[in-house]
Amino acid sequence: MRFLKISVFLSLILFSVSNQLAANSWIRVNQAGYLPADIKVAVFISLNEKSTPVFEVRDALTDKIVFQGAGKKSDAISWGMKSAYRFDFSKIEKEGGYYIVSNGAKSPNFRIAADSYEGLSDFLLEYMRQQRCGDNPYTGELCHQDDGYIVGHPSRNGEKIDVRGGWHDATDYLQYTTTSATTLYHLMFSWEQQKDKSVFKDNFDARGRKGANGTPDILDEIRWGLDWLDRMNPEDKVMFNQIADDRDHAGFRLPNKDKVDYGWGPGTGRPVYFVSGQPQSLGKHFNRTTGVASTAGKFASSFALASEILKESDPEYAAKLRDKAVKAFAFAEEFPGNTQTACVVSPYFYEEDTWVDDVELAAATFYKFTGDANWRKRADYWGQLEPVTPWMELGRGRHYQFYPFINLGHYYLASSSDKATKDKYIQYMKDGLEHLRKRAADDPFIYGIPFLWCSNNLVSAAITQARLYREVSGDETYLEMEMALRDWLFGTNPWGTSMLVGFPKGGDYPDSPHSSYTVHNGDLTYGGLVDGPIERLLFLERAGKSLTKPDMYAPFNNGKAVYHDDIGDYASNEPTMDGTAGLSFYFAKMESDGKEQAKAISEKSALTLKDSQGAVVRVNPDKKVIYLAFTADSMFQGGGKILKTLASNKIKGSFFLTGNFLRIPEQKGTIEKIVSQGHYVGGHSDKHLLYAPWDKREKSLVSGDSLRNDIINNLVELQKFGVSQKDAVWFMPPYEWYNKESVYTASTLGLKTINYTPGTATPADYTYPGMSSYKTSDELIAKLFAFEKSNNLNGAIILIHPGVDDRRADKLYDRLDSIIKRLKKLGYSFDRL
Repeated sequence: MRFLKISVFLSLILFSVSNQLAANSWIRVNQAGYLPADIKVAVFISLNEKSTPVFEVRDALTDKIVFQGAGKKSDAISWGMKSAYRFDFSKIEKEGGYYIVSNGAKSPNFRIAADSYEGLSDFLLEYMRQQRCGDNPYTGELCHQDDGYIVGHPSRNGEKIDVRGGWHDATDYLQYTTTSATTLYHLMFSWEQQKDKSVFKDNFDARGRKGANGTPDILDEIRWGLDWLDRMNPEDKVMFNQIADDRDHAGFRLPNKDKVDYGWGPGTGRPVYFVSGQPQSLGKHFNRTTGVASTAGKFASSFALASEILKESDPEYAAKLRDKAVKAFAFAEEFPGNTQTACVVSPYFYEEDTWVDDVELAAATFYKFTGDANWRKRADYWGQLEPVTPWMELGRGRHYQFYPFINLGHYYLASSSDKATKDKYIQYMKDGLEHLRKRAADDPFIYGIPFLWCSNNLVSAAITQARLYREVSGDETYLEMEMALRDWLFGTNPWGTSMLVGFPKGGDYPDSPHSSYTVHNGDLTYGGLVDGPIERLLFLERAGKSLTKPDMYAPFNNGKAVYHDDIGDYASNEPTMDGTAGLSFYFAKMESDGKEQAKAISEKSALTLKDSQGAVVRVNPDKKVIYLAFTADSMFQGGGKILKTLASNKIKGSFFLTGNFLRIPEQKGTIEKIVSQGHYVGGHSDKHLLYAPWDKREKSLVSGDSLRNDIINNLVELQKFGVSQKDAVWFMPPYEWYNKESVYTASTLGLKTINYTPGTATPADYTYPGMSSYKTSDELIAKLFAFEKSNNLNGAIILIHPGVDDRRADKLYDRLDSIIKRLKKLGYSFDRL
């Protein structure tokens, strides 16, 4: 009774707030979703002082309250707000779709699901392929085929050298060894650290074109970057640090249309900067280079890790890279100091001052894979000179001053079998995280990271270090901060937007990134992590006049940092390759965590295969079980025969019914029979709308709200026949046609999108003579069993339409009994979803 009184009291407080409060209040959530066992926190911010801490979590399908609580008050002033709370709902572990209400405000729908991060590490590679130089799979065109001409060398200036390939740094087409080598190392580290390699798929070939080649896509991307890095170090002590310079900043253009003239004619070759160990410039603005170790160390660490990854698949290349790694390391120790990037037009460059971390990482990489104590001692010598990455300790830094943003060498040493070394570097890692935690203080987002240019790269570094520290130490002190910073990237931030372009599809993410592809092709830099929020004064100094439209985020840009989803804003809204690649490790780990949690929740949900849009197309593909599926909208002539066939074969099927069908009075008896006989019954949309164009699947024909209403109305009709919304978790979209956005929207309602298994052919049973796509039942059955022979039907969803056009006399459902018996002879059994 006491609990009931408290619940009623909290509800009265919650719903007594005015509409004015709601209009100036926002609830920010992680749009990607939460794993069931995650720490789960939403953040409430408001321009109203009298906001209350009370909140409710509601089921997105039923609107029923599943959790009530009171938030923790946090600092609102620093974000230009008047009240802020952290809403912790970690006690909810049940998979499903939810939303939060408080003070009249309502959060976006979000999901709790074990597959929330499935495929996300590979999604980052979409941006990496888009950034390829030399042969660009996005444009399908060659670019920068004349790279390049040596500059900054004491005797070889003007000499032609082949350094084609690699990745463009960002929207500009410069190429830097410092960021490219770091990007490469991040991708290799992700692969090397991930025990479950199945998270990395093979959907593209070595040139980045669609089509599997027997090699996981991440390894293809690693090889692309590695071959370029190899060319940038053609011989011992001959290294190059940069291709092109800031003369590249000549407006938006596609890479194959780059006609900047660097002195050899428009578009006919770019300068390739030699690593001299001395300050450089081809103009009046010199950098502050003091040595070669920062660049040589990056060559050494990348070649060392690559030699380990390739030792079995390409032993000759691996041996070559190992030799180059040893020589590069010796060069780094011989000439300590930093090599910065060069500029010509303006005094802006990558101001990398640190270098001992690069030398440490190289030695630590050798130690990791050899176990040689001499390498451990070399790594420790350099590592203890920089115990904490400076930006973490100082809370400040110039552009790329303290780079790389994470010292992975510390992690390798913290994993050492030598206890003294292990303890020392675990403490170093902890010290860095502790600086961030202290600066976060009372921040509602637990955000203690400085708002430098490319602040999201620092977030990536922080969550990676937190994860690695947790793994190597077993200490979860910083887990809540880690989760908060991860959530920041997906919408738990003042602006409520994801910082990853194109994800989640159907959510709020940058749709105007600073990109030539967006300007010229109207396309997005899918998979790219944008720079992120930047300190206000720094934005005004660097990009204050860059905005091209009114600021949609104006109410949230009155605090300590600003962010703009504006194509002109190159300070906060430009994707970068190193920041993007830096998330590969963390996202792969999150996907693995989800798989493990799925196994703990239910064996049945642990194994599914999905298509490119995210819909399940096989269930338990390791078992010889087939799922027969049937859909209905306006026609159901064969329904009775199908039910008799299923009954005579003692099989349960899965029926997906539209609201239109459920409202037909004449079908009431048949529907009741389907339900009473124990078949699965799920939604097929309410009005049988087409969600996406046939020719441009990535576009959506219905809004998110319309789609949600269509699904919910369908489920309301199902309830009238005793099918609860929680029993109808599998959803088959109308026309069996959908896109990533509709799959995501369904998931935020707690539904799992399913479709027939591609290649099974039977869904073409709706065709009739006169249609160009017409197939007889004999043809469809032949195709089905040919597919079974070459691909098997383990876990397959076989779709047959109970209602087809009268012009088709040859009904496939008339052959269902013989199909079932033939499949049984092949050893298959049948089940419902």
